[in-house]
Amino acid sequence: MTRWRKALARVLLPLAVWLGLWQLLAMRVGLELLLPGPWQVLCRLVQLCPTAGFWRAALTTLGRVFLGGALGAAIGGLVAGASRWWAPVDWLCTPVMKIVRATPVASFILLIWLWCTAGWVPVVIAALMSAPVVWSATAQALDSVDPKLLEMARAYGMSKAKTWRLICLPWAAPAFGAGCRTALGLAWKAGVAAEVLCRPRWALGTQVYNAKLAMETADLFAWTAVVVCLSFGVEWALGGVWKRWDGKERRRRDGVA
Repeated sequence: MTRWRKALARVLLPLAVWLGLWQLLAMRVGLELLLPGPWQVLCRLVQLCPTAGFWRAALTTLGRVFLGGALGAAIGGLVAGASRWWAPVDWLCTPVMKIVRATPVASFILLIWLWCTAGWVPVVIAALMSAPVVWSATAQALDSVDPKLLEMARAYGMSKAKTWRLICLPWAAPAFGAGCRTALGLAWKAGVAAEVLCRPRWALGTQVYNAKLAMETADLFAWTAVVVCLSFGVEWALGGVWKRWDGKERRRRDGVA
């Protein structure tokens, strides 16, 4: 029980402090148009949640980010593996990944918007932001495979494909999972930013832009809170799924299960 109390205090105490500071600052400003208080934002959020448009926008954005993030993770993992399998792939793809990682997101959004409809721009942007992160994490893990394990594989006459399947891929799996979790946060922020600029019909980013355009500051804060909460929720869910899968894999490898 004491542990639960400590965990609860670690969540509620900072939340109470920051909400209190927000309320004091809103009272100091004294103008809801510039800075609404937490109660006004909460009331507006409660009004938005039961509407069909709210859920359609939230689920559509989630679908776009998940699709783009999954594509980016698959591309990054495949490129990292292929680069370590065959050197010419590394020569061709590494510069591209570094360029994508260094290019500002806004430039990509405007460029992709020339080629895709507004609804597909967040998907492509989420994939572009995810791929270099997963590629970098996976490639570094593959480069750090224990040489003793590789030497053992050669001593037992294991083929290259079997070495990859039994040694390299399990070794890189934790780094791939960590890269996916990091990439998801970037994909989420980049995807919503793309929605704000491109304004597809059903999207959280579109709602944020519309609230700003109409100068509905409470709505702007409420939609932003939805984006933040969904980001935390998705990251927490993905982390839990990955931990469970990784635990099963460890037990399987250790012969426990």
